[in-house]
Amino acid sequence: MSVQTQSVVARRSVDPGGAAAIAFMSVSKGFGHGGGAVQALDGLSLSIPQGVVYGLLGPNGAGKSTLLRILAGLLRPDRGEVQIFGETATATHRSRLGMLIETPSFYPFLTAREHLQMLARATGTSALVEPVLRRIGLEKAADKAVSGFSLGMKQRLGIGCALIGQPEAIILDEPTNGLDPDGILEMRALIHELAHRDGLTVLLSSHLLDEVERVCDRVAILQRGVLVAEGAVADLLDRDGRFWLKVEAPEALLARLGELARLGEKAEPGEGGVYVRIERAEVPDLILSLANAGVRIHEAKWIKPDLETVFLSETREARS
Repeated sequence: MSVQTQSVVARRSVDPGGAAAIAFMSVSKGFGHGGGAVQALDGLSLSIPQGVVYGLLGPNGAGKSTLLRILAGLLRPDRGEVQIFGETATATHRSRLGMLIETPSFYPFLTAREHLQMLARATGTSALVEPVLRRIGLEKAADKAVSGFSLGMKQRLGIGCALIGQPEAIILDEPTNGLDPDGILEMRALIHELAHRDGLTVLLSSHLLDEVERVCDRVAILQRGVLVAEGAVADLLDRDGRFWLKVEAPEALLARLGELARLGEKAEPGEGGVYVRIERAEVPDLILSLANAGVRIHEAKWIKPDLETVFLSETREARS
């Protein structure tokens, strides 16, 4: 899937102070009645800035699919409002979005080119059919019936269908589903290019936390229909980090830290040293105090967790 091709969207300037690309305002949605009722979304508010790659995370049943279906207009919220570029979402406003929600479905007897041509006629973008085919890496299979496509090829075509109308924001549900490792790398590059070269907002939902960490600028973590964490990926990882010290006498250091009320419950042995859970800004003062106390420090480093660690921590806390 070559990404070094003609842009399939017009380069858009992003106003950092402008309206959010997509905003969910106190959105609630329930299913069923009585004892079998399920509250899929519970007063959820979320704002997706313009021009970023934004990841939507959560375990099964967290409300991700319901949220995306409401955004697409496939479901109506019980309460709350959805805004697209500062305006209440309508069919007209949703035309500014390109969407690939859940598993893409196609006419099996049509080719990839015919699918794109059909959609392009509706949006007046027929000139983009060939550039999109190149962008998604299907130019060589453009005239084959979709019935013979692999899952990964169908995923690529689905993204092509989302791009053909020159959207200002694109919503992708599991965009790397069915792709091999090379395909995942190319999809990552394509998503990054759409946001950071072409100025699109990309909202994606994925279970591949390592991939989300690599490609997303910001993430939101949902649990049982509520927001449990949100922010820049780098900030979330820094916030949940730990400081590790290698010293001559780990047991003595643990005892000393145990005397400090604010650190006693945050220190534990590991990897031949001691882990201390503190704010990163507190690290210099901790090192200075230990050095002044005569503690011989052989190695010290900040251990940044991966997104999976943050995800599990946040969702477990929400369940307790």
